[in-house]
Amino acid sequence: MMAAVSIEVHLVDGTYELFRYHFAPNNRDPHRGATVGVVASLLQLVADGATHVGVATDHVIESFRNDLWAGYKSSVGVPAELLAQFPVVERVLEAAGFTVWPQVAFEADDALAAAAEMAAADERVERVIICTPDKDLGQCVGGKVVQYDRRKGQVFDAAGVEARLGVPPASVPDLLALVGDSADGFPGLPGWGAKSAAAVLRRWGHLEDIPADPASWDAGVRGAAKLNAVLREQFELALLFRRIATVETDAPVSATVDELRWTGPPDPDAFAAMCTELGAPGLAERATRLAPAGTAGGEV
Repeated sequence: MMAAVSIEVHLVDGTYELFRYHFAPNNRDPHRGATVGVVASLLQLVADGATHVGVATDHVIESFRNDLWAGYKSSVGVPAELLAQFPVVERVLEAAGFTVWPQVAFEADDALAAAAEMAAADERVERVIICTPDKDLGQCVGGKVVQYDRRKGQVFDAAGVEARLGVPPASVPDLLALVGDSADGFPGLPGWGAKSAAAVLRRWGHLEDIPADPASWDAGVRGAAKLNAVLREQFELALLFRRIATVETDAPVSATVDELRWTGPPDPDAFAAMCTELGAPGLAERATRLAPAGTAGGEV
């Protein structure tokens, strides 16, 4: 009797990886180093056993969220040599045989969430691994879906997300609405800190469920009256921030898990030429060694 197929899907935050490698202390090439680092990192993921891989990138840093909040993160202040590498890393990763989802209206986080939902619905998939330390993606964790900080080697399931952030995955957008997210450029509500917000949300879960009368708060929060007054005065703003912090699962990604299977560069010569241009010919040699037997050059 044939054994049942069991698949692990790895979903990689390409934007995070590109920033990480660009600003790495050992990056001596600001124009190509980040791209080389990302490609090497993805090949290492395959070397470590990954078979089905999808990469989400912010082809354009700005998204629909910039229309919702003027201070939302943008490309302003991002080094030009880093911005110039987004289309390059997308092309090179595709040439290496990876499935890439460049986002324009949406963000990489949205694509990761959409792909996680798609993959988790496949009965063949045992686990979906979102490879990013970004706390926003904690809201996607649960069931088959986990979050993986590759740099630290830490895997977070639902309990791990709660231990890390103080709230279960479903309350992560509510938490960010109250405390803000400096990386994304929205401030949260005045006076609300991580501890007070987590305590209240552990008790009631979502903004709408927090009692309007602070006298009924039994979450052990100091300064309940003041916090409640701020929440009531700025409730619509809190809802807006939660909207911004909530990932959109209708972002454009692959339709099936099968599209994520890595079989090596579809055109090894073209990929080798790109790697030579990047000053990293060893990447092409490594991809050739890692490609499953019989699949080189796009063969099935």
